Amino acid sequence: MAKPKSSYRCSSCQHTVAKWVGKCPDCGTWGSVDEVPILAAVGTARGIGAQRAAMLPSTPATPITQVDGTTNIALPTGVGELDRVLGGGIVPGSVVLLAGEPGVGKSTLLLEVVHQWARRAAGERALYVTGEESAGQVRLRADRTGAVHERVYLASESDLVTVLGHVEQVGPTLVIVDSVQTMSATDVDGVIGGVTQVRAVTTALTSLAKASGIAVLLVGHVTKEGAVAGPRTLEHLVDVVLNFEGDRHSTLRMLRGIKNRFGASDEVGCFELHEDGIEGISDPSGLFLHNRANAVPGTAVAVTMDGKRPMLGEIQALTTPSQMPTPRRAVSGLDYNRVAMMLAVLESRVKKYFSKHEVYVSTVAGMRITEPSADLAIAVALASTLETTAMQAGTVVIGEVGLTGEVRRVSNIGRRLAEAQRLGFTRAVVPLDHGPIPAGIKAIPVADLGEALREAIPGFH
Repeated sequence: MAKPKSSYRCSSCQHTVAKWVGKCPDCGTWGSVDEVPILAAVGTARGIGAQRAAMLPSTPATPITQVDGTTNIALPTGVGELDRVLGGGIVPGSVVLLAGEPGVGKSTLLLEVVHQWARRAAGERALYVTGEESAGQVRLRADRTGAVHERVYLASESDLVTVLGHVEQVGPTLVIVDSVQTMSATDVDGVIGGVTQVRAVTTALTSLAKASGIAVLLVGHVTKEGAVAGPRTLEHLVDVVLNFEGDRHSTLRMLRGIKNRFGASDEVGCFELHEDGIEGISDPSGLFLHNRANAVPGTAVAVTMDGKRPMLGEIQALTTPSQMPTPRRAVSGLDYNRVAMMLAVLESRVKKYFSKHEVYVSTVAGMRITEPSADLAIAVALASTLETTAMQAGTVVIGEVGLTGEVRRVSNIGRRLAEAQRLGFTRAVVPLDHGPIPAGIKAIPVADLGEALREAIPGFH
């Protein structure tokens, strides 16, 4: 009998090599090359027939019209913003991966989830497995955040077999594993947190969820680049991938959907982290607007789309004369390259020069804006501070600005303006082909940047 052949493949980039190496020669990842068996080709007609007979399915394929679609109904967790991102709640038997930087509040959020899950209905049990902390540490956090419930079970364990034993003993309908990188499978080679171990643990927990109908929520670490740590196949094994992010200097936290097999993958949830727990924010637009009686030069209000949610944010700009050959440019909460582009367009197309001024541009309350629809707001804020003239009160500006100075259309202008009108704004400077406009707000269409500045800033010339 011929000896079976093997090749070696990188689990991160799928590059194949003839022999094992410690570092993938294509992507440079260490410890990601695994042995993959190669099935021998069957050449004879008898061999092909035997292979076909051995692969006959035990159950025939079912027409899609006869497949029961009610088995994947989401159950609300009781945390509204999380349910929003998940598409209504957690589906029984699904596996959710929650990734985020250390200290962002992942464990605090999950404690609130298991607490609300246990309160959801009589007999519902939740199991919280922690491999990084002791059960006493988790209990202290639960006391501080008010997430103590008799049907929430804690287990400080990092061995996969023992975790499965806890699941069988407790009989939960929701299992939290914090984190998947700290779990170990004793029958699998590799160090804890390595590629092989993480993939084996995730595969076992996914099989548990699919076979038993228990919802499993995994916590994942992230690398310094912000990607989920471990093999890329980790994100393919799970049903939902969520990213929990936030600034250490701000209480605002954003939960973004990266992948969702049961709903939209572009939703975003807003939370506020404080000393006694975490709280969902159903109306975050007010956080990013500075409430003041009078308009101030150097400010403009933009309406951005974060997922499917429109949010208003204030952009502030400040310019001061400088004697330095290269004046300073400082940007916070915005894309530096887009701010630099707006400065160039203002100088070239509108003849407003910033070459002898230091320029500072920032958002309010730690909001991050990367959408091109904020271009016009950036330009208005810069021109307003240079002219020392405030933008007209009650006005929002929406539009992408091209290098020739034209104002381009952006998506969902109707939804953006409906949100602005709900918060009390009465005027909006928008592109020419703006589409339907909701009642209660006056739209002022503009063709280029110069026209937009004249409409937004009184007396601009």
